[in-house]
Amino acid sequence: MAIKIDFRSDTVTRPTEGMLTAMMTAKVGDDVFGEDETVHKLETKLASMFNMEAGLFCPSGTMTNQIAIKCFTQPMDEVICDQTAHVYRYEGGGIAYHSMASVRLLNGERGILTPEMIEPEINEENIHYPNSSLVVLENTVNKGGGACYHLSQIEPIHTLCNIKGLKLHLDGARLFNALVATGDQARNYGQYFDGISICLSKGLGAPVGSVLLGSKETIRKATKIRKAFGGGMRQAGFLAAAGIYALDHHVERMAVDHQHAKALATALSSLNYVASVMPVETNIVIFEVAAGFKADSIVHTLAEKGIACSATGPKTIRLVTHLDISAEMIDMAIENIIHLHPSGHK
Repeated sequence: MAIKIDFRSDTVTRPTEGMLTAMMTAKVGDDVFGEDETVHKLETKLASMFNMEAGLFCPSGTMTNQIAIKCFTQPMDEVICDQTAHVYRYEGGGIAYHSMASVRLLNGERGILTPEMIEPEINEENIHYPNSSLVVLENTVNKGGGACYHLSQIEPIHTLCNIKGLKLHLDGARLFNALVATGDQARNYGQYFDGISICLSKGLGAPVGSVLLGSKETIRKATKIRKAFGGGMRQAGFLAAAGIYALDHHVERMAVDHQHAKALATALSSLNYVASVMPVETNIVIFEVAAGFKADSIVHTLAEKGIACSATGPKTIRLVTHLDISAEMIDMAIENIIHLHPSGHK
């Protein structure tokens, strides 16, 4: 059956009419030559929003994250992050491949780290140990069900990194979801991070692209790494225009996605095939299936009804809301979820 309601990810969105118009009327040039004014506008706009010096437009968040890690580490260094972190689990082993660094994995509460977790894992100077050089946070935390950091949680981690001489990078794939949920201001973020990766193709709804923010020196270095990674684009302003449009029109509406996710979570929490639902803060719903049921079976049964979602493990399922999901779709999905009779019940 064709997909009618797609909860697999917020990456599946299609450009709106307004976004398409902005793309098709963009002024472009050769960005590798530094001549695409729309790319410059996007990079400058985001750098200004987050009170950072410069930005670099790249094809993907994986690229911006991996470029940042390469900027902030040397071979035989170690990166500290949560064991669920996207940079560790879902970027193809890029930390080892690109940067020749090892990883120290922590077990945060739904992926949220604290200074108390991080400090004991920072290696002392010793020829037997890799050099602890970088901490990576993720906001929101994908595997944590869209859990958010507040700036009040980030500030002490920044202080610890300063004291210990470590860089601090933010995988902000869904950072605007966090900003909408917490009420924190983007302009206050830049002072705490050496690098911030902003994804435009998730909740913001652009078709392609992420921007790495940092100091002018970091972005100068990052630009050369992007070239070596094959990420230099030519008339990229057509894509950058979509990002600009999204930043101007699609941020505040994310609150609707969060409301939709909470409605799904409420419906799921009372069903016999659901063991538990992670707390919902933003646009991600992750639930554990009850004993006697299999996640794959439930996903398949929903797919037969035209509702697409993803099994994230043998017993867990993820649904993600986004701008292509209407209130009517949520009502339809809830109706089907409530009356679902998945196989496997004992």
